[in-house]
Amino acid sequence: MVNKMSLSIYQAKRVFVTGHTGFKGSWLCSMLALLGAQTAGFSLAPNTEPSHFSLLGNNSNSTIADIANSTSLLIAIRDFQSEIVFHLAAQPLVRESYNNPLNTYQTNVIGTLNLLEAIRQCDSVKSVVIITTDKVYENKEWLYPYRENDQLGGYDMYSSSKACAEILTHSYQRSFFNIEQYKEKHQVLIASARAGNVIGGGDWSKDRLIPDIIKATIKEDKTIIRNPLAIRPWQHVLDCLQGYLILGKALLEEKKEFAEAWNFAPYSFESKTVQEVATISMEIWPSIKIEIEQNDSHNHEAGLLKLDNSKAISRLQWTPKWDTRQAIQETITWYKKFYLEGIVITENQIGQYMNL
Repeated sequence: MVNKMSLSIYQAKRVFVTGHTGFKGSWLCSMLALLGAQTAGFSLAPNTEPSHFSLLGNNSNSTIADIANSTSLLIAIRDFQSEIVFHLAAQPLVRESYNNPLNTYQTNVIGTLNLLEAIRQCDSVKSVVIITTDKVYENKEWLYPYRENDQLGGYDMYSSSKACAEILTHSYQRSFFNIEQYKEKHQVLIASARAGNVIGGGDWSKDRLIPDIIKATIKEDKTIIRNPLAIRPWQHVLDCLQGYLILGKALLEEKKEFAEAWNFAPYSFESKTVQEVATISMEIWPSIKIEIEQNDSHNHEAGLLKLDNSKAISRLQWTPKWDTRQAIQETITWYKKFYLEGIVITENQIGQYMNL
C-alpha cells in the first residue's frame, strides 16, 4: 500500500519537474508538496484558461521557459541543486502533432535531449524519471497488452516522437549512465514511465474526451465523439503519478535494477471504448449529451491499445487503486465541484487517494 509514510523519502528532497504547468505536472507538484518535498518547475506558461496550475497557485520556484532552450534548462536545474527530476514537458496531442510536427519533435525529442545533457552537467542529480506514453509501442491493433520489451514505433508524429525519446533515453543510459558503471563512473539512475489515457480534474486541453465533454456540457452543448469504438486503458491521474513516485523512490534508494522502462496502466480488462466512457460520464452527470461523429476523414489514431501492468505490480508493488468507473466518477466530481460550487478539490482528492 502506498501512502505518505511509504513515500517519506521525498520529505525535503529537491525535486525538479519539467512540464509543471501542465495537467499531470501540476497534480504531481501538489502531491510532492503534501509529501514535504521542495519542488522547482520548468515549463511553458499554461496554454488553457482556466488552468489547473493557476488555480492551485503552485508558482514558487517556477521557471517559465521552453524545454528547447538548453541554456535556461541547465541553469534552472543547476541553480536548484536538483536531486531527482521528473520529465513531463511535452507536446502531448496527437492531432496537434499532425498540424505542427516540427514543434512536436523539438519539444518531445530535442527537449528530452536537452534535459539529459543538462543532467550530465549537474552533479546534484541522482535520479531521473522520463515520462513518455502508452503510444510508444508499434501498435499492431491486437488484443495482447503491450509489455515493456515490445517493439517501439509510432504511426503519428506524437507517438513516434515519444518512441524517439525512449530510444534516446536508453542510448544515454548505455553511453553515459550505464548501470554496470553506477557508483564508479557516474551517480545517476534513469528510468522511463509509460502510462495509459490519463483523466482527472483540471484538464482543459483540446482533443481530450472528458475535457471536451465538460466544456460542451458547461455551454449546454452536445459533445461530438470521434472514434467511438477506440479502446484505451483509461486511468485516473493519481494512479499513474503514484507509479512515477514509487519508481522515483526506488531510484533514490539506489536500486539500480529499477532503472529501466515501466508501464503504469489499469488492468487490461478495465480498458473501455470511447463510447463506453462517454456513457458512464452521462450516467454520473445527466446534463452531459453526446453525438457520434459520422465523418471518418480525420487523421489516423489507434483503434485498440492496451498495456501490461504486471511488471510494475510484481516488482514495484504498485497497483491501480481506482478502477475505470471510479476514475471517471472522481474526474466528473472534480469538475462539478469547480463549475457548480467554485471549489478546487485537488488536495482533498489526493488526501483521499493516499489514505485508501
